[in-house]
Amino acid sequence: MPTPSERGAIGAVILAAGASRRMGTNKMLLPVEGEPMVRRTVRTAIEAGLDPVVVVVGHEPERVREALAGLACTFATSDDHTGPTSASLHAGLRTLEEAHAADGARVGAATVLLGDMVHVTAPMLRALADSARAGTAPLEVSRYGDVLAPPLLFQRELWPELLAWTGEGCGKAVVRAHEAEATMHDWPADRLRDVDTPADYEGLTR
Repeated sequence: MPTPSERGAIGAVILAAGASRRMGTNKMLLPVEGEPMVRRTVRTAIEAGLDPVVVVVGHEPERVREALAGLACTFATSDDHTGPTSASLHAGLRTLEEAHAADGARVGAATVLLGDMVHVTAPMLRALADSARAGTAPLEVSRYGDVLAPPLLFQRELWPELLAWTGEGCGKAVVRAHEAEATMHDWPADRLRDVDTPADYEGLTR
């Protein structure tokens, strides 16, 4: 197993490809405190020091790209953004691999989060990354009460399992398979609140 110093940089895969059917409009573009929701999430990842940051687009990709203008991020396109989450995650991981090959800087881990996770903060992301650098666990898992959810940090040695997995959730089956080896990070339950419906968004902006 690689030592922390051998593992390399920690990047991010931000999933922002969905069609937001329950919202009725592209929620990634809805304003939160004066900026598009997806821009807030990407900016948080950058502020946490994650690099490279890959944003997976699918639905209205040009509008999402435009919303992220000026931010230091790379884009991946999901070929099946209406299908299971795994399609977007696979696209993001492959783009991290390409970023590694392009500049010669080894990307040793991927922090996976959703583009609408507006309650996740840069200190939360830094805590996962700092723990990954200091320890030898294959993954860092966020826990909200009894719920395991993103952000999730997967060391490179787990990427083949993620790429072989298909389904919903951000690598849920891989997390379950390695839960006993994971480092857990406990966060307040309200940090996990979804923004999936107009009522959710109204509650967020009220």
